[in-house]
Amino acid sequence: MNKTIKKFLVVTLSIALVFSLTLPVYAKNNKDKGRKVPKVVLKVATPFREGHILADTAEKFKELVEQSSKGKIAVIIEAGLDTEENVNLRCASGDVDIQLTGGEPLEVFSPEYFFFNAPYVIKDYDHFLRVWNGPLGDESKALISENGNMKSLGTVFRGYRQMTSNKPISGPSDIANIKLRLPGVHTWISVWSQIGANPVAVPLTGLYQALADGTAEASEGDLTQIMSFNLAEVQSHLTITNHLCAVGYITINNDTYNSLKKQERRLVERAMKEASEWATQVTMDSDNARLEYLQNAGMTLGYPDADAIRELAKPAIEELFINEWPVTTWEEVLAQ
Repeated sequence: MNKTIKKFLVVTLSIALVFSLTLPVYAKNNKDKGRKVPKVVLKVATPFREGHILADTAEKFKELVEQSSKGKIAVIIEAGLDTEENVNLRCASGDVDIQLTGGEPLEVFSPEYFFFNAPYVIKDYDHFLRVWNGPLGDESKALISENGNMKSLGTVFRGYRQMTSNKPISGPSDIANIKLRLPGVHTWISVWSQIGANPVAVPLTGLYQALADGTAEASEGDLTQIMSFNLAEVQSHLTITNHLCAVGYITINNDTYNSLKKQERRLVERAMKEASEWATQVTMDSDNARLEYLQNAGMTLGYPDADAIRELAKPAIEELFINEWPVTTWEEVLAQ
């Protein structure tokens, strides 16, 4: 090849390379041929593992938002890789765009309203929605936005929280002095201490190991948590206490939300609403199946004297409303 031809090829390839870098980038595989690279990428995080209803909600949201945006909005999901505490702070800072979590946003950024996520305070999910969608819930959301730089995108019903253990739990005497794994939530610790348990604060990521090595003797959580963490491998009994209406809280970083165009905001909100309603219905429809699954996995089902346990909790709850949640009273909450 002579020098003239070589020079021509080099120049031609260089021009082609520069030109290609200035064009919109399209997916290379045949399936997505002609589709542009997403204009918006949302990082969604949940502290719960795959198989938990909140991780499933995130997957459903991803499916809906990517489909309805025709690929212009992409979703990256991080499930079960970080603690509730860290995911919440990362969403507040913008390191994560959207979180699906437990009551951490309330506990950290609107603690006066944490009664929404406390044992024995809320009767059921319908009761929760009446209060959450009313003045008390609006006040809590405003504080989360002001103090935590996050906007509420909705909630998911996760079922009722139950107890696991390696012995039968029939009443308060069986709970006395049991090493109960709890998240590091001081209001929960107060209530369970009043009931008679010996709470052990362990992050969610350490739940299985704490039960396996004896750091804790028992745990409490919704059925999807018990299933997704394979607790049937380390706990023999499942006790139906229904002590807390478990709710998943979904928030989006304010800066992320404000950076979206109006049409993108509506699309994201609509997709998350559909995903959360889908997940809530899945939870309501599948509780019996989950109980059957855990029994087939080897857990023995038990029903304790729930009224006796609740009665022991009352003094702690009443004191918490006076000292921690003075924005309302237990009576006012129950009346709604």
